[in-house]
Amino acid sequence: MGAAEKIGELSTTAREYLTFRLSQEEYGIDILKVQEIRGYEPPTRIANSPAFIKGVVNLRGTIVPIIDMRLKFNCSEAEYNSFTVVIILNLRNRIVGIVVDSVSDVLELPPESIKAAPDIESIIDAGCILGLGSVGERMLILLDIERLMSGVDMGLVAS
Repeated sequence: MGAAEKIGELSTTAREYLTFRLSQEEYGIDILKVQEIRGYEPPTRIANSPAFIKGVVNLRGTIVPIIDMRLKFNCSEAEYNSFTVVIILNLRNRIVGIVVDSVSDVLELPPESIKAAPDIESIIDAGCILGLGSVGERMLILLDIERLMSGVDMGLVAS
């Protein structure tokens, strides 16, 4: 799917995105995919899982895999502090948690403020980037979090 089709997929009305930081970059994900935001607590490690899968936590009786997005995106060393949070996502009826440096805010972006992402080599599969949103001087990388979590290396959400 080309960049123009992805932008067209975003609809003609403004959508809300939860914004979060990973190192120096700011990302946005569709607010409708977010179930809750929690403080970071060390998960139970699963043997032989990739480094970016930190483990699992028990969330009110549901076992939730926890993905450290900083490690997944090869950011500098992941440091856990009071700002570190876990965003709990509901993706195709599968609950997944992602660890991020901090949550910024919820922004409403009209379609005209979203531009196609340039075709450059990146650790993030280009198909997982919806576009770049601009809010004043801020530039957000808008992620298709469902597609990212259903990637072959993740295998967390069925396609």
